[in-house]
Amino acid sequence: MATDWIESYVPARLDRMPWSRWHWLIVGALGATWILDGLEVTLAGSLGGILTHRETLGLTDAQVGASATFYLAGAVIGALLFGYGTDRLGRKKLFFITVAVYLAATALTAFSWSFASYAFFRALTGAGIGGEYAAINSAIDELIPARVRGRADLMINGSYWVGAAMGSGATIVLLNPHYLPLWLGWRLAFGIGATLGLIVIFFRRWIPESPRWLLIHGRQAEAERIVDEVERTIDARVLLPHDAPPTRVRTRTHTPWHQIWNTIAHEHRRRSFLGFVLMLTQAFFYNAIFFTYGLVLMRFYNVPAQNVGGYLLPFALGNVLGPIVLGHLFDTIGRRKMIAATYATAGLLLAATGWLFHAGFLTAQTQTIAWMIIFFVASAAASSAYLTVSEIFPLEIRALAIAIFYAFGTLAGGVGAPILFGWIIGTGSKTALLIGYLVGASLMILGAVVEAFFGVDAERKSLEHVATPLSCRDRSLYGCGTGRRTRRSQP
Repeated sequence: MATDWIESYVPARLDRMPWSRWHWLIVGALGATWILDGLEVTLAGSLGGILTHRETLGLTDAQVGASATFYLAGAVIGALLFGYGTDRLGRKKLFFITVAVYLAATALTAFSWSFASYAFFRALTGAGIGGEYAAINSAIDELIPARVRGRADLMINGSYWVGAAMGSGATIVLLNPHYLPLWLGWRLAFGIGATLGLIVIFFRRWIPESPRWLLIHGRQAEAERIVDEVERTIDARVLLPHDAPPTRVRTRTHTPWHQIWNTIAHEHRRRSFLGFVLMLTQAFFYNAIFFTYGLVLMRFYNVPAQNVGGYLLPFALGNVLGPIVLGHLFDTIGRRKMIAATYATAGLLLAATGWLFHAGFLTAQTQTIAWMIIFFVASAAASSAYLTVSEIFPLEIRALAIAIFYAFGTLAGGVGAPILFGWIIGTGSKTALLIGYLVGASLMILGAVVEAFFGVDAERKSLEHVATPLSCRDRSLYGCGTGRRTRRSQP
């Protein structure tokens, strides 16, 4: 497994870079993944009511919720499978594999003929998106400078809601029987996702492999060449100086399972507990509400199915603005304080909104405004969960760690939530739905408490400082070991 020692300034050079056009390219190309995911989930949420009509698939409310669960279950499997592949084969290779799976599955969804076929194709679509989570979050953290990693990560993850807004806007036309018949409109809606997948593949060509990953796998010259090329696009006068020591690692082709287990279950067990709780609580919170918001509007506020998409626009706006407005605070005030504050605030706001809903004080419009305010905060909180698990584990297992905590957090907190809330809404009981909302609120507050006690102060710190690479032997130097030296890359 181990072959040679390498000493390099590549990580320090990546962290010292000023924000540039190259970084905007990274944000745009990688953020497109979350736009696709937002589009997918929005289409499914908006189509939930339409697919219960006989002219479409004739699903029941429970089957609408179950189809969301199939999507999430597919995302879990895809995350684990492609997450391991991302650490083994590289970030860039998996970019194309996962988006190809997404594209094919989305196109097939448009040709669904029954609940079983629809659920199966949704599961395949989820597998592609789940794999994207691991590959993209790894690349974000390894390519973005440490001083702005928090806001960039939140902004990219928050772009999910740009896709949500696109999806809601599209459904206003596609699901309006005055423009298209119902049996055709919902199928064309999924065609949008497949088309966007082709655009994403085009832009991914310009994203390089992670130089940090290349370094660990003995491809030092290639890592240095990528950094050299990026630095040539930046005015040398604005390149920030650095006094960081070189990173020294022993190259490897892969990380054995026993070392993965020891790192996650023993060496970093407190961080593992933190990651699991943050992912679980936000998954339940988001999936419970978002996958069933259309059913709530239709069942309790008598909103016509074809108008549901329009109510998502302000909802999506709050989600987009949250990470943009609050993101920089995660790099200045700090991770622990901001994550705890956003989790707790989101939980308290949902509890208050649940009470207003139960008391009958809300209309469809004011319910939407309440959701917009809640998810302005909750969007930053949920994005910070992905930020946390992607930066607190060593580089060699970063993608798999993201996949594991996304998978188990989603399984425990997200997969059952749409089914549970779909069933609750189907009963027509406001009291039962209030209890469901209070459970979601309590879980978010629990996440805030766990973050306050176990959070990692990773703001403005190099990834190698936050989590020592497994390839390092002596932790006295940036967490990196001593050994036979090879040539070092120059700053």
